[in-house]
Order: sequence, then C-alpha cells, then structure tokens
Amino acid sequence: MGKPAAGSPLLPLEWAAIVGIVLVWGINNIAAKYLTHYIPPIFAGGLRFSVALVFLIGFIKPPFPDPKRLLLILVLIGPLNAGLIYLGFSMVHSLSAYIVSLQLWVPFTALFAWLILGEVMVGIQLLGLVIAFGGIAWMTLSPGAQGDIPGILIGVAASIAWALGTILVRQVPSIKAFKLQGLTAALSAPLMLGVAFATEKNIGPAVVAAPLMVWVCVFWAAVLSTVGATAIMFWLVQRREPGRIMPYFLMTPLVSAAISVAFMGEIITWQVAMGGAATLAGVALVALAERRLAKAEARNQGPT
Repeated sequence: MGKPAAGSPLLPLEWAAIVGIVLVWGINNIAAKYLTHYIPPIFAGGLRFSVALVFLIGFIKPPFPDPKRLLLILVLIGPLNAGLIYLGFSMVHSLSAYIVSLQLWVPFTALFAWLILGEVMVGIQLLGLVIAFGGIAWMTLSPGAQGDIPGILIGVAASIAWALGTILVRQVPSIKAFKLQGLTAALSAPLMLGVAFATEKNIGPAVVAAPLMVWVCVFWAAVLSTVGATAIMFWLVQRREPGRIMPYFLMTPLVSAAISVAFMGEIITWQVAMGGAATLAGVALVALAERRLAKAEARNQGPT
C-alpha cells in the first residue's frame, strides 16, 4: 500500500490501526496497575523489557549513533521513564488522574523543542500548555485524588523523561524505531532487574504467589504494547503527519478510565473528570498546533 496523498481522508485500515493502538494502550494501563499490585514495580519493568528483548534483539545491529547521546536517550526513555511509570502505578489509587498525567509528555515535548531545539512555539501551544498543566493541578485538588499527589507527580516526572528522550531522538533521525526499542530493552532489562534485586523486597515470594494473570499482563505490556502497538504507530506516522495522528491517541485514558470504573470499582469525581478533560483538551491543542506548523512549513518549502 503506497503512501496516501497529504491531507487525504484516513483509510479504513488506518482507522483500524488507530483504534487498535488506543485499545492496546488503554488496556495496558490497567494491566500495569494489576501487575504492580502483585509484584514490585521496578522488577515489573525489568520483566517487561526482558520479554520485549526476546522479540527485538534481532534489530540490534551496527552502526550506532554517538554513544554518549545514545546512552542518554536510552536511559531517559527506558529505565527512568518506565521505572517512574511503574512506581507511580504501584502508589496511586485514582487510576484515571494518574493516567492523564502521563499524557503530559506531548506538551512537554513541545516546550523542550522550543527551549532546546529552538523550534517555533505559537500562542495556541502556550495556551494548551497552560490548560493542560492547570487541569492536572485541578485534579490533584480533588478530595479523592489528594492522597495520590506523590504518584501523580511521579507521572509528571515520567512524562518529562519521555519528552526529553523524544527531543534527543529527533536529533538522531537515522536510528530506526525497532532498533531503538531493542537497544532500550537491552539496557533497561538488566539495569532495572539489578536495581530491583538491590532495593525491592520479597521479589521471590511475590513471583511464586503471583496469579497467572500477572504473566498475561507482562506479555501484554512487552509484546502487544511495547512491540506491536508501537510498530503500528511507527507505520502510521510514516504515512501520515504525526500531528494528525497524535490527537486520536488521547482516547487512551478514556479507555483505561472506562475499564477502571466498570471492573475495578473506581469512582471518578466531577473534579477529576473536569481536570482530566481540561488536561486532554490542552494536550490536543498542542498536538493540533504542531500539525498546523508542519503544514505551514511544507507550504513554505514548496515543491522540491
């Protein structure tokens, strides 16, 4: 299937890919919460990358970018980001508020692109940043979410790590997605498992007592989410402008919230709902502004 013309309607296969990614990632959030209920969070992250490495090791081939820059990228998007995410899941009770905080990587990426790379930031992006961060602040003031403030702040830190890694990846465009994922897994698996055995207690008993569904969740996170959904996303952004695709992924927290309410007994207060809606609206503004900037840049460049 050839690359469609710019601005053309999304094809049914592309819509199916978007829906599949949103469902896989939405369920993966619930799986992460379930996983960290039974086994320590850093160990859970190490298991995820260990399984993913089995499927990605074949993509780890030279040449490699600058080692220092590559190592920084891998630390940011691998053990630091994943470690913080799983730690946050193990701490929070209000799952919906935490998952929304993980979407802040989009406005943080725009902010860091402006500060570090000197990319243009327009007024609508600044407005989106203010709305997104204001929505997170409003959620944390909810009586049901105040006990989760430390976990939500960890989610924000995870978003910062991922955004910084994304910015640095932009400066290394030659590295392919699967190769980057494989290198990330190769670094993260032994590092996170080492940290887990050095700092977390009762790993052995937790593994022995873990129900079968824990291992289903590990497989889901490693294969369907880390490898499968990310590969499909990479296929999409090769065909379409990232700013056109990204806003649809904001449905992911809604899938997770629906599952947590229906099957995990979570009660979402009006304040959390309003704060979450504001945050996602702000993130969408940033993503849509990036799409407009990309189109404007393409028009200015003209035909080649």
